[in-house]
Amino acid sequence: MIELFENDLIETELRSSKGNQYKWRQGDTWYKADYTGYEGLSEYVISHLLAKTTLNEDEYLLYELEDLSYKKNVFHGVKSKHFLEGDWQLITLERLFKNIYGQGLNSMIYKTSDISNRLKLLVDETQRITGLKDFGIYISKMLTIDSFFLNEDRHTHNIAVLVNGKGEYKLCPFFDQGAGLLADTTLDYPLGEDIYELIDSVKPKTFCDSFLDQLDVAEKLYGYNIKFKFSKKDIDAVLDEVPGDMYSDEIIERVRKICYERRRKFSYLFD
Repeated sequence: MIELFENDLIETELRSSKGNQYKWRQGDTWYKADYTGYEGLSEYVISHLLAKTTLNEDEYLLYELEDLSYKKNVFHGVKSKHFLEGDWQLITLERLFKNIYGQGLNSMIYKTSDISNRLKLLVDETQRITGLKDFGIYISKMLTIDSFFLNEDRHTHNIAVLVNGKGEYKLCPFFDQGAGLLADTTLDYPLGEDIYELIDSVKPKTFCDSFLDQLDVAEKLYGYNIKFKFSKKDIDAVLDEVPGDMYSDEIIERVRKICYERRRKFSYLFD
């Protein structure tokens, strides 16, 4: 368990549609607390399964489980390495577009009726502003991960790039998977309900309300850019490392079942 203090608390521009988790930075480590369910477990499981894909290590952020003590309260959560070096900073696409065009990306996207053109707008204008090449491939990977793991909270306030004081840009590692795997047990996905019905009810917020339509558009425009390599045994191995006093057997088995089902659903993404 790590003890955290008020001066460690961080306010960021990264927003969730369901409110913001507590976030802290202490030294070179970031911490996030569970807020509506088992966000920490979702971050941990997804990031460790991404280690068994064709992504390079620097393309995603790895999370580890941690109990967090703050103001005499104990929260379950995760920790991750602080990946910003020098004067590099995160800037969300929403703020980037407001700075350049005077309006947010989200409003620009939804002025366009065709979902394929929405994604093209997001990619083409980001490339125009930042000079980043192959941003479509980057977004395609992100949307594949989000679709597979049911991350319902990927919107323009938590898609980000990196910028430094010289105005140079870099791609940001994939992070913020806490809204995946039906982690919100407080509001939308209570424990005890049929997970197949819950899976069917989850909708993304990126540029349309269907994971399959979103992924289909990304694959048609930018191709297949990530392959998964984990087996059911690999899923079991990740979950077996979860301390028994952090999450109940019911939650662990629910996450296992979801991962098994998504692996079956997206078998074409596996080598």
